[in-house]
Amino acid sequence: MLENDLKRLTRLTAILTQLQSKRLVTASALAAKFSVSKRTIYRDIKALEQTGVPIYAEEGKGYKVMDGYRIPPIMFSESEANALITAEKLIVENNDSSFVKEYCEAISKIRSVLKSNTKDKADLLYNRLILESKREEKPTSNFLSILQLAITNFELAQIKYYSPNSKEITNRIIEPFALYTNQEIWLLIAFCRLRKDYRAFRLDRIKKLTMLQQTFEPHKITIEDYFEMSRKKC
Repeated sequence: MLENDLKRLTRLTAILTQLQSKRLVTASALAAKFSVSKRTIYRDIKALEQTGVPIYAEEGKGYKVMDGYRIPPIMFSESEANALITAEKLIVENNDSSFVKEYCEAISKIRSVLKSNTKDKADLLYNRLILESKREEKPTSNFLSILQLAITNFELAQIKYYSPNSKEITNRIIEPFALYTNQEIWLLIAFCRLRKDYRAFRLDRIKKLTMLQQTFEPHKITIEDYFEMSRKKC
């Protein structure tokens, strides 16, 4: 029962975000997005209304929330909204699918707190921004979001890594330290316990990533120290 309640609470929050991020949302669209029936969506909408959320239904068009209703109370200027929309276009071209997914979810929440006229202008700008993609058609990795958490929480990881020179896949236990990108590929800088030294791993060559549910002591070097050590090795 508790699990079902948690699922419903999560869905109600997500529905509210959808209502705030779009001018109108249909019950059919919500049902498809959350893989539930339209009858379930009707019950969810009623539950939100009972909590005081001012939701209105436009006959034959869909649902909307009262203009000016915001959770949380954050407002963005048109220029700030445009900067976020431009960043979204750039992020969608990123080679790591996990990063794209997390960013798009975040942008959806940000869109939900824009005023209606700013939201309309942001949508217009998004459709008028054309970026020529130079990356491969398919994402090359799906580990960036996990590794970001590993860096900030000092979590140990195990990877299966492909080395093109030896054409071998090796198992490494690593201490993630930093991430670097040149807009085409992502590199993970980590202390490799196999090599007993810091190494740079291309994310597109990591064949498998497993978090070990263990932590390590924070590194004593800075990112500047790492680059200085790398220059000395050259």
